[in-house]
Amino acid sequence: MKKNTLAAVAVIVAIGAGSAWYMSRGAHAEGEAGKGGPGGPGGPQAPTVVNVVAPQRQDVGVDVAANGTVSPKQTVDLRPQTTSTIREVHIREGQFVKAGQLMFSLDDRSDRAAVAQAQAEVARGKATLADLERQYKRSQELVAQKFLAQSAVDTLQSQVEAARAALAASTAAVQASKVSASYTAIRAPMSGRVGAIGVYPGSLVQPATSLTTITQLDPIDVAFTLPESSLGALLAAQKQGKVAVEASTGGDAKPVLGELIFVDNTVDPTTGTIRVKAQFGNADGLLWPGQYVNTRVTVRTIKDAVVIPQNAIIINAQGTFVYVVEKDGTARLAPIQRQHTFGLNAAVTGLSGNEQVITEGKQNLRPGGKVKLAGAPDRAKPQGAPARKGEQA
Repeated sequence: MKKNTLAAVAVIVAIGAGSAWYMSRGAHAEGEAGKGGPGGPGGPQAPTVVNVVAPQRQDVGVDVAANGTVSPKQTVDLRPQTTSTIREVHIREGQFVKAGQLMFSLDDRSDRAAVAQAQAEVARGKATLADLERQYKRSQELVAQKFLAQSAVDTLQSQVEAARAALAASTAAVQASKVSASYTAIRAPMSGRVGAIGVYPGSLVQPATSLTTITQLDPIDVAFTLPESSLGALLAAQKQGKVAVEASTGGDAKPVLGELIFVDNTVDPTTGTIRVKAQFGNADGLLWPGQYVNTRVTVRTIKDAVVIPQNAIIINAQGTFVYVVEKDGTARLAPIQRQHTFGLNAAVTGLSGNEQVITEGKQNLRPGGKVKLAGAPDRAKPQGAPARKGEQA
């Protein structure tokens, strides 16, 4: 029994020794492979495949966006200046009219009669004055011959002066009656678009009656507000010249270009904004009073700025950087500062503009790491080289 037990123990010890020897040989082989074997952890790392772009040089406008409302420069509510009836309407609703164009004609029969009566008074006054002047002239001759008293001459002189005054009053009455008669022809005070018309031929109108409205559409204004933080740049831009403003109604509509014409003299302390206004040429009628638009004001322009895609920029606790490709094919971390972002791009400082900036693949990079441009041939193995044993051809 003891012999059998000793034999079993000897077999177990032999198996354990063999296993230990086999494991030590395997670890030794792995270590040898790790020291210099191809593809092992200690071997040369494969370059990181990246995409690069060249920075662009261009002038970049620094814009401030805001929501605005289109407002007409002038809107006139047409009302008659006298009580009368509409004789004829010469315009249509929605029609564009020019300044001075006849729009409404009122019943002018009584006014024309008043003008004729005033003109008749002028004619009578002229005749009376002419007769008195002749009498006064004869009386002066009779006084010289001592056939008439001087008092009679003085009386005639007073009558002549009174007749002249009466003639002047009659002439003024003619002018007044013509002014009253002109109220029966209502003309456009400015060029613009006619609104709704609420009267028709035969309608009785008076000074309280609104006939229609005229709205000036070209040029037209857009009113909006900007944050007070933009005020300094806005005023500085105004001193240098015209400040460009772009207005867009959204959708597929083409933006309209105009210029800033007004900056309010106070900042609203409640909202921290300042009211401004821009003027736009509107010959095509793209802007309409009361319309909601998106505005963009160019407060300054960065001349010859270095522009790169925003997806190339890296931000971490140390600052803002981009990776650039060196001549030896390694990646270098270059610190930059963003001046202005617009769309998918950004104007930056810290680059000369001649670099190759990495846009894709930077998440796998470390400073000094090897890089390979996407689409470039693999330089690690010349084309046509035979495959090594155990490697697929």
